[in-house]
Amino acid sequence: MRYKAKKIPPETSASSRTKPAEVRLDELMSAAENLFLSQGFSATTVNEIVEAASVAKGTFYHYFSSKNEMLEALAKRYTERFLESVQEAIDGCSADDWEERLRVWIHANIETYVKTYHIHDIVYTKHHHHDRANQAKSALLDQLLEIIEGGRLAGVWAPNQPKIVALLIYSGVHGATDDIIASKTADSTSFARNVSDACLYMLPKLNAPTK
Repeated sequence: MRYKAKKIPPETSASSRTKPAEVRLDELMSAAENLFLSQGFSATTVNEIVEAASVAKGTFYHYFSSKNEMLEALAKRYTERFLESVQEAIDGCSADDWEERLRVWIHANIETYVKTYHIHDIVYTKHHHHDRANQAKSALLDQLLEIIEGGRLAGVWAPNQPKIVALLIYSGVHGATDDIIASKTADSTSFARNVSDACLYMLPKLNAPTK
């Protein structure tokens, strides 16, 4: 009988054993994300995911009960990274320059969305514009509303309805970005500047003369 070498499961290797659990989980999720992007969510199997991540099938089910649960985790990770990217851009502004902080929020949203919309469309494939329980939208709105309220308290502008203005800016920014994605606009910088100018019209300056 021909001798057959015993195949060692990927996670029993020295490198795998020394990896922190959060690193192994992140690699597993990244492997799944890449497969979902390249061949679609439905066409990707758990076997393909664990093979791409070099882990055993049991490792997948240690973290997730199904592909759908993994997709939910990927959506949460996407949102966290999106928010971190936008917040990092805002943190680079002067603390009291509220107009610049708003412009940067708008530009960072547009730029990040354009760069990551392929992933967005995979992880949020079941989301619709009429969804009311949208954690990602709520988190970004809170971020935006903090800027609008900060500018209001500092006397930069005087919106009568800050929450409504925040909703309009959020919807306008993301709706407009969908348009440039569809049109395959190469440079979003001038577009973001124009969107910022339009959004600032919704924030009347304090004591500005009325027409």
